Amino acid sequence: MWLLLLIPACVAAVLSCMRLVRIAATADALAGADAPRPAEAVGIGLYETAYLAGGPARVVDLALVLMASRGRLHLAHTGWTSVVDPQGRSRLERALIAAVGPEGQCRTGELRQAMASHPTVMEVGARLSLAGLATPAAVRQSTATAVRHVRQALLLALVLLGTAIILGAPAGEDPAAAFAWFALPVILTSGTLLMARVDVYPYTRWASPAGQEVLRVVRLPRQEAADREQELLTAVAMAGPAAVQDARLRAALRH
Repeated sequence: MWLLLLIPACVAAVLSCMRLVRIAATADALAGADAPRPAEAVGIGLYETAYLAGGPARVVDLALVLMASRGRLHLAHTGWTSVVDPQGRSRLERALIAAVGPEGQCRTGELRQAMASHPTVMEVGARLSLAGLATPAAVRQSTATAVRHVRQALLLALVLLGTAIILGAPAGEDPAAAFAWFALPVILTSGTLLMARVDVYPYTRWASPAGQEVLRVVRLPRQEAADREQELLTAVAMAGPAAVQDARLRAALRH
């Protein structure tokens, strides 16, 4: 009985692991082929740092905090964003103000969701990807999907093993043999996931390995008159809304 359950467990394990290994090899080849340019040549600023650390959503959060700290937006803890100054100082600010709408007010959650896929925000990621600092969206998505499939194959093997033991108990079958054979797909998928933690997981992040190194070494210039604001914005770029000390502003960004 358990032999019939072993076959799909092995097939799922082998196919999912082979797919993950193939995607990892492709990602390594792309990383080796694209020699990243120095951070100075790419122009690593606050928004670029935010994208490498947290993707498009982090860029939007940073823009909201920046505009709120400078009095251009009002972020209410009730979940509404209101435009105070309709004159945007950059393309991203103008796009954000336009996304709020002609009434000058909208729900913060809806605004964040709309801006996360806005072309102006995506351009930041595209520029970093061309420089080899951000993981291309296709690579990141395919890698995350492949890792998920290996996890599902591991879970399937464990479920089928339990099913085999339950069905074989009334017939008096020795569970030791089932444990021994099902150990093959379990070990294969578990070992592949352990390998993925080292060799594959970096490609599921927004920053490529080169971009992750930039995050470790980049230091944004600060002006003496704006040390506190610059420190806040840098913290938001690196850690997200959790770095905001103002409880009301932090609550507004959670909506």
